Amino acid sequence: MKTFALLLLLAFATAATGAEMYRWVDDKGVVNYTPFPPPANIKKVETKKLGGNTVQTSDGSYSLQQATKNFPVTLYATDCGELCNSARAHLKKRGIPYNEKNPTSANEADEFKKLSGGGMEIPLLVVGTLKTIKGYLASDWDATFDQAGYPSTAMPGAKPVGGTPPAPEKK
Repeated sequence: MKTFALLLLLAFATAATGAEMYRWVDDKGVVNYTPFPPPANIKKVETKKLGGNTVQTSDGSYSLQQATKNFPVTLYATDCGELCNSARAHLKKRGIPYNEKNPTSANEADEFKKLSGGGMEIPLLVVGTLKTIKGYLASDWDATFDQAGYPSTAMPGAKPVGGTPPAPEKK
């Protein structure tokens, strides 16, 4: 009897992965759950489509969500060439969502000056209240991201991240 029960349980487990399950009541009033259709004389049958085991990952890992919540990243950059492009590529490689602001726009200039101490060095990276980094040096950025709890690489299959492109200058 134990062997039969084990085989039945194993059959259910095997059949339940990505298959259909049937619920029906037999002539004696017994409720049955089976991975195969009931006999033809059964009138009321409920079919349940069982999906595979999935985990929601479109919003990134838990550590990425926590780091983004606690230490949001802002990149102040313009079209400054290779340096700004390398900075953006670094954020993309690590899968870090960020907000990009243009320090030359009228809306962002005052905030940028406060954060940079009055200088105009770009890119300028702000990692929440943790740290503000002038310029781009991969090792400094990585140390700060690690301290903030960001993952070291983007998750495979995660939706691509990017910044909000800088707003065009108003003339």
